[in-house]
Amino acid sequence: MPLSPNPYAALKEASQYVRLFRGKTFVVKVGGEVLTEPKIRRALCEQIALLWSFSIRVVVVHGGGSELDAVCQAMNIPVQKVAGRRVTSPEVLDAAKMVFAGQVHMDLLAELQAAGVPAVGLTGVDAGLVKAHRRPPVSVIPDGATEPQLVDYGLVGDIDAVDPHVLSHLLEGGFVPVVAPLSGGEDGTIYNTNADTIAASLASALQAEKLFFLLSVPGLLKDVTRSTSLVPHATLEELAEFEAKGVIKGGMRPKITAVRAAIEGGVPSAHLVSGLAPDALLAEIFTNEGSGTMIVAGTAALASTVVPG
Repeated sequence: MPLSPNPYAALKEASQYVRLFRGKTFVVKVGGEVLTEPKIRRALCEQIALLWSFSIRVVVVHGGGSELDAVCQAMNIPVQKVAGRRVTSPEVLDAAKMVFAGQVHMDLLAELQAAGVPAVGLTGVDAGLVKAHRRPPVSVIPDGATEPQLVDYGLVGDIDAVDPHVLSHLLEGGFVPVVAPLSGGEDGTIYNTNADTIAASLASALQAEKLFFLLSVPGLLKDVTRSTSLVPHATLEELAEFEAKGVIKGGMRPKITAVRAAIEGGVPSAHLVSGLAPDALLAEIFTNEGSGTMIVAGTAALASTVVPG
């Protein structure tokens, strides 16, 4: 017996989005917490494989913060974060190279290959993909504080320029680039650069249709203790209101900064989606209801994202 009055309804709904997004570019940023568990990593790679099979051009940018924390702790290297961003000493940078361009990177590439995806691994240093300079000390208001403090983030790179030619060549060849969050200076210095920031910069440079952040939570929550407080849609103005109310904290702060930069850089929409819930990425892309939080410039842009029936 059919499971619904029309068992093909979901397929028909999804086909509208497949036609709409075929040949478009999606940038998918994956947090380290999503990559830690092999079963979850495998399920994510299967979702990316489906996107690739629909001729959607996918660029993956990965973090690895939890793995870096573990390596630093094992090596007795102090871990310090301010306003959701890591302070990078020379010792932390060496550990980041090991984790971002090594363990996390290779595990993700291998899993994508196993899912049938022709993945190619890169860092921001490759072919001058991401050029950066050392971030000067900046004034930051830490979570829970009201007064700013001057913070030196160490060997963290602020992006000067993105040259997406190597990504464009790979995408034209049918490959899926996988980018680790390291950047290079003009003098050959390597920097730790926030993966959210890199993803937003690449999405803008590639004129991507969508930018996704895969998280350990369902999306943007008004109350982090309640998954039912999910915000399904938001505009940049509404994000500013959430920030003013203190709703956005910790690691969500750089993500929202990256979302704003991407949308102001011409990306039509950014999405905060669970990387842990089964097929949440596919539900966000191929269903009218979605699964996470879709963020656009304004209400007019939100209306334009509706797919005609």
